[in-house]
Amino acid sequence: MTTTRIDLIEDLRWRGLLHQCTDEAGLRDHLADPDNNPRKVYIGFDPTAPSLTIGNLVQIMNLARVRQAGHIPVVVMGGGTGLIGDPSGKSAERTLMTYETVQEHVRCQRPIFDAVLGAVEGPDYIVFNNADWLMKISYLDALRDIGKFFSVNMMMQKESVKARLENREQGISYTEFSYMILQAYDFAYLYEHEGVTVQAGGSDQFGNIVAGADLIRRKHAARDMEPPHAFGLTAPLVTKADGGKFGKTESGAIWLTADRTSPYAYYQFWLNASDADAANWIKVFTFLDQPTIESIIARHAENPGARELQRTLAREATRILHGQSAMEQAEAAGKALFSGDISALDEPTLREVLADVPSSEKDRNDLSGGYDPVELLVETELAKSKREAREFIANGSVTVNGQRLTPDTPLTTAHLLHGSLMAVRRGKKNWHLIRWS
Repeated sequence: MTTTRIDLIEDLRWRGLLHQCTDEAGLRDHLADPDNNPRKVYIGFDPTAPSLTIGNLVQIMNLARVRQAGHIPVVVMGGGTGLIGDPSGKSAERTLMTYETVQEHVRCQRPIFDAVLGAVEGPDYIVFNNADWLMKISYLDALRDIGKFFSVNMMMQKESVKARLENREQGISYTEFSYMILQAYDFAYLYEHEGVTVQAGGSDQFGNIVAGADLIRRKHAARDMEPPHAFGLTAPLVTKADGGKFGKTESGAIWLTADRTSPYAYYQFWLNASDADAANWIKVFTFLDQPTIESIIARHAENPGARELQRTLAREATRILHGQSAMEQAEAAGKALFSGDISALDEPTLREVLADVPSSEKDRNDLSGGYDPVELLVETELAKSKREAREFIANGSVTVNGQRLTPDTPLTTAHLLHGSLMAVRRGKKNWHLIRWS
């Protein structure tokens, strides 16, 4: 567990995670004394799915950095706003979800925050569901107590609204148009009732964040109160060095729960990062400090073939989200695939690490009398002919489930892993998985 106290603003700046700030000098003073005056910093997350992706992870990591800095992280799960949907970045109207679906998504996402925020030490973090206050507001109350502080002219200048207004086929509904008001009210409610003074988020949320700070200021002015201390800051959206979309692979998005993206697949995503991406992402997706990261990058530059940078990134990122044990298992699975010694892998992991290799199914009864390995190599296209198959076996380049085949060794049920699987490997990279059923 990470225990180092950090300077939040300087740490975010060094990691490339400080993009916009409503008042940087004022915010720096506001955060200056965490020991005697810890501040509450919140970020909202809309539950559009039962899980979140690594794009969302940037903000969860930043809340953990708030905790490292001695301040209080506040997670706001959008059980209320999720019923509407943020139009930011969307070219078409969202399909509305039921209340039950949204709350189930909230429940499923909760362990993600506990894992990441629990990976560092600091003040206790707080988790809210904004349905708890948004569901209590009547329509008339919303118009009188919130809507009167918003200018439609200003709202129409928001990029997400302007883009939709220019698209005559799609347009934007009054429902999504009103999302900004709800998010702004979140900030005002948390400021008044929970003492939350800072809202953070991605750069695409800056307009919503500013709207919240403005609502707090206008409500204070309407009551002849002193100007409030409400701040907003954003982080840039993470990109790939080659311009490709971050967090997307051929098989889809990288999710933050093991049921959607396994620890092994998660580990492999980071391990396969390019040098340029890994040098940026190790700052964003780990809690390693600046001297440690700069030392790793320097060693990697001297010996890139060792891939220390990617390995450290993969280990740290997987450990933070899935825990030490899952990280070690994911690392061991990758090493087993590389070495060919896969016999110690459990069945789910074995199936996963070989998910992309050629495969086939055969009748288990065919093993009862012993199956000719020469025939098998030809049938699986690991050899072009029986003569070539015999040569491969004779020179020791063929293994079954990690065990080297010898000439004239018939294959039987004794060669199966987990009662049904036979992973045949020829050379270092040529695999074929057979399911005997």
